[in-house]
Amino acid sequence: MSLALVISARDNVATALEPLDAGQTIRAGDATITVAEAIPRGHKLALRAIAAGEAVVKYGSPIGTASSGIAAGAHVHTHNVASTRGRGDLGVRPHTAPGGPGDASGVAGGPDSGATARRIEDPSAPRIAEPPDPDPINTTGGERPQ
Repeated sequence: MSLALVISARDNVATALEPLDAGQTIRAGDATITVAEAIPRGHKLALRAIAAGEAVVKYGSPIGTASSGIAAGAHVHTHNVASTRGRGDLGVRPHTAPGGPGDASGVAGGPDSGATARRIEDPSAPRIAEPPDPDPINTTGGERPQ
């Protein structure tokens, strides 16, 4: 059984399927990696060295930027990756048309105030980096939240 999952050949990180111990050598995709530090289940580890400022790639798409250099086998998480995904304070776009997406009419700082209105990204838009479903096959038997 593989201990880490690589989705795309473009990925420079893998997802730990089980807790990984420092010093453990694992196979992830086409890479053999020595785990540099303990990595919890569901967290990412670097498949190769990632330079500060370089894109962190998972699912074949950038999910953030390395905020510091990351060694091969190191834990890749919020302490060394900067991301705008899921950050309502960063995911803003300028206001476009009254009544359209991002309309801030009647809101402090809205179009009537002369200020540039901004809006948070549409929270219903699909995201690549969604957390795993805690009950993917609905073992609870109850109705699933929408």
